[in-house]
Amino acid sequence: MLVPDLPLRTERLLLRPFTADDLDALIAYRSRPDVTRFLLHDPYDEAAARAALERLRGRTALREPGDALNLAIVLPETGELVGDVLLVWTSAEHRQGEVGYVLHPDHTGRGYVTEAAREMLRLGFDGLGLHRIVGRLDARNTASARVLERLGMRREACLRENEFVKGEWADEAVYALLDREWRAGAAKR
Repeated sequence: MLVPDLPLRTERLLLRPFTADDLDALIAYRSRPDVTRFLLHDPYDEAAARAALERLRGRTALREPGDALNLAIVLPETGELVGDVLLVWTSAEHRQGEVGYVLHPDHTGRGYVTEAAREMLRLGFDGLGLHRIVGRLDARNTASARVLERLGMRREACLRENEFVKGEWADEAVYALLDREWRAGAAKR
């Protein structure tokens, strides 16, 4: 079980629970077709964003397998919410998890997603004691693949036409990192 002491602070970011006041910021990036192109959901309208925000607000701890921790990525100097990051506890028996993230395009190219996702990996490995964390993505999403590679994750699979998404078959790439690889790389961070 992991109930992190929130908010979390990284070198440049604040990772905090979502609040009711985050609706406009969530819509600002999750309503964009360029952001949702490789995600399973369509661009959010206001109703979809409200429903998503309610789910996100409840995801603040990992108490049992299947739980997700979703945190808002915030720039501390301005308080601006620029994206979100995710850690899912997928299996207690096999000590597995999954990491994910979404960022507003106005803030890409600055390493924010890598920094936020690295903190989620730390929580998973050091806080929850996971053995393995994966990142799954549409294989066409090369920018997201580069983030996972910067985190030290290795591409393990490309599942051909694995999911039917938005009217087409999509390949899914799977990246992974083991706890011993995380610990070995800790000295380099």
